[in-house]
Amino acid sequence: MQLTTRAIPIQKNIALVAHDHCKQYLLKWAEDNKSVLAKHRLFATGTTGNLIQRTTDVPVSSMLSGPMGGDQQIGAMISEGKIDVLIFFWDPLNAVPHDPDVKALLRLATVWNIPVATNRATADMLISSGLFEKEIVIDIPDYQKYLQERLK
Repeated sequence: MQLTTRAIPIQKNIALVAHDHCKQYLLKWAEDNKSVLAKHRLFATGTTGNLIQRTTDVPVSSMLSGPMGGDQQIGAMISEGKIDVLIFFWDPLNAVPHDPDVKALLRLATVWNIPVATNRATADMLISSGLFEKEIVIDIPDYQKYLQERLK
């Protein structure tokens, strides 16, 4: 597939997702980084978003709970270019009923080339990067070109 570009703005749309066994780690990370997160727009799956907003007093737009479709809602936003960064503290040792949705979410973040952190160490490195507070240009699939070629 051919590529095009899109700009990730200075004020980012950040998706925050955590499996049940990892919610306390994401809450701690969000609390520790609330001054930085407050400069951006936050989105989250239902339970996680409500917990983060209560813990940090930073506004969060909450989707449905992950198992009820929240992972898919975040995935759709990634596909539409409405999410710039995904922070997803997932538990690789504990199977969840919506595991296909989890894999799809990570796949979409990779396809659309957005920064992804799946644990505290990576989230810390991502948020402390000098690029985090800048506009950056990323390569993304040229979907319009793809459609044109398929319809020939």
